Amino acid sequence: MSQQATNAVDVASILDRARSEYEGALPEAARDDLIAEVEHSIYEGASPDEVYQATLQALSGRVEREPAFKRIAGEVFRQRYYREVLGEDLTGFDLDRAYRDTFAANLERAVDLDLLDERLVEDFDLGDLADYLEIARDGKFEYMAMSTLYQRYFLKTEQNGEHLELPQAFWMRIAMGLAMEEDDPQARAKEFYDVLSKLEFTPSTPTLFHSGSTHPQLSSCYLTTVEDDLEGIFDAYKHHAQLSKWSGGLGNDWTNLRSAGALIESTGVESTGVIPFLRISNDVTSAINRSGKRRGAACAYLACWHLDYPAFTDLRRNTGDERRRTPDMNTATWIPDLFMKRVENGERWTLFSPDEVDDLHDLTGSAFEQRYEEYERMAEDGELRQYEQMDAEDLWRQMLTRLFETGHPWLTFKDPCNIRSPQDHVGTVHSSNLCTEITLNTSQDETAVCNLGSINYATHVRDGELDREYLAETVETAMRMLDNVVDLCFYPTDRAENSNVKHRPVGLGTMGFHDALMELEVPMDSEEAIEKANRWQEFVSYHAIYNSSKLAEERGAYESYEGSKWDRGLLPQDTVDLLEDERGRTIPTDREETMDWYVVREQVDEYGMRNSNTMAIAPTATVSTINGTTPSIEPLYSNLYVKSNMSGDFTIINDQLVSDLKERDLWDQEMIDRIKYHDGSIQEIDAVPDEMKELYRGAFEIDPRHQLDLTAHRQTWIDQSVSHNVFFPSTDGSLLTDVYETAWRLGLKTTYYLRTLGASQIEKSTLDMSEYGKTQHRGGSEEVASDGGRPESESDELCRVEDPTCEACQ
Repeated sequence: MSQQATNAVDVASILDRARSEYEGALPEAARDDLIAEVEHSIYEGASPDEVYQATLQALSGRVEREPAFKRIAGEVFRQRYYREVLGEDLTGFDLDRAYRDTFAANLERAVDLDLLDERLVEDFDLGDLADYLEIARDGKFEYMAMSTLYQRYFLKTEQNGEHLELPQAFWMRIAMGLAMEEDDPQARAKEFYDVLSKLEFTPSTPTLFHSGSTHPQLSSCYLTTVEDDLEGIFDAYKHHAQLSKWSGGLGNDWTNLRSAGALIESTGVESTGVIPFLRISNDVTSAINRSGKRRGAACAYLACWHLDYPAFTDLRRNTGDERRRTPDMNTATWIPDLFMKRVENGERWTLFSPDEVDDLHDLTGSAFEQRYEEYERMAEDGELRQYEQMDAEDLWRQMLTRLFETGHPWLTFKDPCNIRSPQDHVGTVHSSNLCTEITLNTSQDETAVCNLGSINYATHVRDGELDREYLAETVETAMRMLDNVVDLCFYPTDRAENSNVKHRPVGLGTMGFHDALMELEVPMDSEEAIEKANRWQEFVSYHAIYNSSKLAEERGAYESYEGSKWDRGLLPQDTVDLLEDERGRTIPTDREETMDWYVVREQVDEYGMRNSNTMAIAPTATVSTINGTTPSIEPLYSNLYVKSNMSGDFTIINDQLVSDLKERDLWDQEMIDRIKYHDGSIQEIDAVPDEMKELYRGAFEIDPRHQLDLTAHRQTWIDQSVSHNVFFPSTDGSLLTDVYETAWRLGLKTTYYLRTLGASQIEKSTLDMSEYGKTQHRGGSEEVASDGGRPESESDELCRVEDPTCEACQ
């Protein structure tokens, strides 16, 4: 037999083993065409791995024609991976037995190599857990998910990178790692495994990396406050490096540092201010390779009353003194309500140096306002050495201009974060985290820590509705897993450990919101979507709080519970009224309770809470990729585009749209070409019915203020915050102003990236939003950075968010 024939048989056998993924979707002619293409692309004597790779390339190149190809590619990838781990191509009973045997053998090997905790083999019945594996669940992973897991998540040896985990072994290892200290670890491991492997709930990336390992740094993000002295600053660099090393994303509060020109009494010289120290922080953070899998990532926060704040807004610009730029670090503004009121009223704003107003950073609401105005009077009376006044509107305009130009600084709101914080009795929230969803207290002695994971709404839709009983069970298991993270975690610093053990905050989030809406045929750009966002989050909140209190009944309340809002009978929805009272204005959201909340209130009143904070919605870009669903609470980016991340370039296509078009006999090459021409949009394709155009709007085709409204309603029920990207399809500055003023008026705590369409791309397809009056065209099918930057795959693998692929704290 010729080499060509041998390869042809190999390709055919590969596809035949993947037949279950394309039966009925891929005609035999397409199969034969695929085989011919692969045969043509491989050379004589090509190795089996090269044949697999050629097959994958051919399959991935066809995804835009037929979504089934990404499932076929996922199956082919698994075949190749099975072969790599097991040493040969196996099917049927032989594959089943080898898969289970390898699970136990490789766990023992990983323990011997000091990769995994010895308790995984000592405290569990590995044979029983091997038999419990549901190998068919491997089929839930599509091509991009398998590639991502292979590149960065599956356990491998340190010396030669030999992979030790098959997909279900991966889920079981994580489950075992989170169940090690349970009373019945075997039973809990099975419970956790089922939730994980069915993609009902997924912990954040650090937990996936390190669960069960000898150094289980499972927490997602850390928040620090930097003190205003040289020792404190350089001690902060050390701590930031230690935290980054173990995969934690950082949110660093720099507001305490005195401004440029402030007097240093010990030396009699003037301070250089915050900016030079931020440049050092940029270089320290970007130098750290987090767990060998991604670079360090941090966000610096500065209050907008700081004298160095105007220079802070320039940190991400491409021009100017590079020593005063932070190209690899994110930045965010910490905004008090008083500033927004002065913008509204066209009033003046005063900048101070913190060394002369040293209590201002710890004050919120009316207390901040009174003290701030007192400092303004002192400045006018000549009692302060440094200050500067300007029109608040001018500074607001500068913030938004820099945000539009560079994507930074992000805008976050101090008073909602503090007034609604359950932990207002033990300190101040000084900043958010790397991805703006965490709102925890920080101090000189405490590094705030949060432990994240997200429920997948899409896997909980059954028979045309959200299965609430099913979802409640998932929330219960998820809260237990997240609480276990606190006790199992390896803490890089004492400050982090002391804070986390004392307060035990967790952040249960959600993802797959738009996927679930599309399955229910509810347009994201509708009032019904707002109702879903509101009521679904109310349901998650109800069960998250209830189950934290049930854990308190079982394990005891967290140490700092006494005096908290929980202890005072205040639940998240109650705190919106507090914000209204503080502002003296209405927060226009529907806060009606539609569940039996008295049950939760009575439970909390009797037993307290296990966790100081229970909910936060992270971006979930990486774990949503693993789950094959839409990220977080975000709209689908587009119906057809190329996603670039650290694992490669992948064609993303909206399966549900394709299915609907097929039902109407509209899916053909002409339709594909037209969707490609319009860069994934179907709004200008006459053949597509209007109801489909409404249902399948992309992120830039939904009014950003409507998306803020969705988040404001879900924010009612959340004790932390929501990582909310603003998709802005215009270049009109007045509209951008309205978007962010709307965010503040709605009571949002934080916003995240501003995603824009480059000016050169605003050309062809008109948005169905008459107010914008602009046209837009996405360049090619590639996601575009708000700063026009390179896709992540070209960015030296720095952890940036230049398209929806944030891998920082999820």
